[in-house]
Amino acid sequence: MMRGPTLRASPSRRMLSGASVIVTRTLSARTLSSFRASFGASARATAVVPAALLLLGLAACNPKPVAAPTPPVPEVGFVKVEPQAIPYLRDLPGRVAPMRIAEVRSRVSGLVVKRLFEQGSQVKEGDILYKIDPAPYVVELASTEAVLARQEAALVLARQQADRLEQLLTRATASQAQYDAAFAAKKQAEAEVAGAKAARDRAQLNLGWTDVRAPITGRIGRALLTEGTLIEPGSTGALATIQQLDPIYVDITQSVGELNRLRRDLASGELARLEDNTANVHLIMDDNSLYPLAGRLLFSDVTADPSTGQVTLRVQFPNPHDELFPGMYVRARIKQGIDSDAIAVPQQAIQRTDDGRAEVWVVRADETVMRQPVEVGPVVGQNWLIRSGLKAGERVVVDGFQKITVGAKVKPLDQTPVHGEAGPKHDADEAPDAPGDKAEVAPRAAAVQQRH
Repeated sequence: MMRGPTLRASPSRRMLSGASVIVTRTLSARTLSSFRASFGASARATAVVPAALLLLGLAACNPKPVAAPTPPVPEVGFVKVEPQAIPYLRDLPGRVAPMRIAEVRSRVSGLVVKRLFEQGSQVKEGDILYKIDPAPYVVELASTEAVLARQEAALVLARQQADRLEQLLTRATASQAQYDAAFAAKKQAEAEVAGAKAARDRAQLNLGWTDVRAPITGRIGRALLTEGTLIEPGSTGALATIQQLDPIYVDITQSVGELNRLRRDLASGELARLEDNTANVHLIMDDNSLYPLAGRLLFSDVTADPSTGQVTLRVQFPNPHDELFPGMYVRARIKQGIDSDAIAVPQQAIQRTDDGRAEVWVVRADETVMRQPVEVGPVVGQNWLIRSGLKAGERVVVDGFQKITVGAKVKPLDQTPVHGEAGPKHDADEAPDAPGDKAEVAPRAAAVQQRH
């Protein structure tokens, strides 16, 4: 009886038997011998297939890690810093004051019989405002005229007597003493006539003063006396008040230190002077609206308030529609000079550290970003004025802060306004900033050196 071919225990065979140990344990010996008899000749070839399937199964159970995709480079918007001429603007508190103010008073005593003005109306210089009972002054005038007539008659007699004695003296029929007495009587009569004329003129003035007239042109306030009021002799009470409101003054205050620093900057050329007689002041009303007409700075006071250390500056504004009233609180935006090489960045570019210091993100030449500390001045329009920390040509990030970290690579997008496009204004007629104290502007030599 011939035996079947003997199978060698080749490496692939051992791999097959080791891998299929679970299967062979469950198969019966008869099934196994039949399997080997049927496929004995091709055992070498078929042993490779289960091994390959086993390796694929193991590979499926242990997949290799896949590399994560590279995140895209974040895009950030920037503006290129360039020196520009920016006016030196300050928002200062002020009060409206009338250009002229006059209290209407009576020069004579008497009974007020009539009021001839409408309260709160516009009056002109010379308009009659009150009438005082003129009867006593008519009588006084008549009396003084009578006295004057009597004195003039006495003067005529004294002159005739003096002339007669002068002729007699030439003929030696009158003594020198007689002539001297007549001449003195004539001079005395002339003096009495002059006194009577002065009394008559005073009576005429008193009679004219019974018409109380407006001393200036302006808007009159409420009546302080009514008909039937008796004005006592020597009374100093006001009957009404007239204020001239067009043009009108606004008195603003500025600290002595800031004013002196401004003068030093103007003297050194750090700030350019404005042309004389230019309208360089605008008003911000209490509702944050802008007064439509500009004013002109007249002068600054030479005395500082000892309690506040501030100096008063007076500005004159046109007020054709009586929109400004004396006593109103306003804020004056005053242009006191021009910084011809100032550096400013949009407000959103300024970031704050935990201790409140200002800084900006700057795009470097290798397209990475870094934080850079800066010293800021006041807000001018929509921009922060930079005192120091930036140089011309640097790129400052204004958009995309949430995507960047220090040293990160970025894709910069230029958002610098093109010349001629609508952009932040730096003139005094721009929309007012929100109320609040702003940092003072005082350009320094160190900042200028850093700019250039």
